[in-house]
Amino acid sequence: MQQLHTPHVVVVMGVAGTGKTTIGPLLAARLGVPYAEGDDFHPPANIAKMTAGTPLTDEDRWPWLDAIGAWAHGRAGLGGVVSSSALKRSYRDRLRAAAPGVVFVHLTGSRELIEDRMSHRQGHFMPTALLDSQFATLQPLQPDEAGVAVDVAGTPEEITERAVDALKHLPEPVR
Repeated sequence: MQQLHTPHVVVVMGVAGTGKTTIGPLLAARLGVPYAEGDDFHPPANIAKMTAGTPLTDEDRWPWLDAIGAWAHGRAGLGGVVSSSALKRSYRDRLRAAAPGVVFVHLTGSRELIEDRMSHRQGHFMPTALLDSQFATLQPLQPDEAGVAVDVAGTPEEITERAVDALKHLPEPVR
C-alpha cells in the first residue's frame, strides 16, 4: 500500500517585492491546498503605518504573526500556503511555536531585481523606500529551520516549479 503524502503548511517568505503574493497562490494551486494572503492578517493600524512609510516594530508584528500561526496551526495535516515576510528568526520561531510543522519557502533575489519589480507594482502599500530596512532586517533561514531558498529570477511559473521541486526534498511534516 502506498504511503499517503501529508501536505506541508508552507510559509512563503522574503522581503517585499520578491513575489510572495504572486508565488503563494500559484504554489498553493500546484500543491492542491488553500492559500491565505499574509497581509490580510495585519490589523488596520499596521497597514496605516506601512502606508505612511513607517516600518513596523516587533510589538506591531506579534499579533499579526500570531494570527498567521493560528491559521497555519488549523491547516496542520491538511496543508496550506500563507505568505509572510518572516524576515527574522524570532518571527519564524513564533510561527513554529503556533504551528510546529510549518516549512518556509524563502524567495530570494538581488536587491536590484526586487527594486525593479517593486517599481512596477500597482496598488501595494509597501513603498520601495522600505526595501532597505527589509534587507537590513532579513535573517536568512538557518540550517536547523525546515525550509528551502528559491531564487526569484524568471517567470512566476518557473519560480513556482523550483519551489515545488525543492519542497519534495523536505521530510514529511510534523503533526
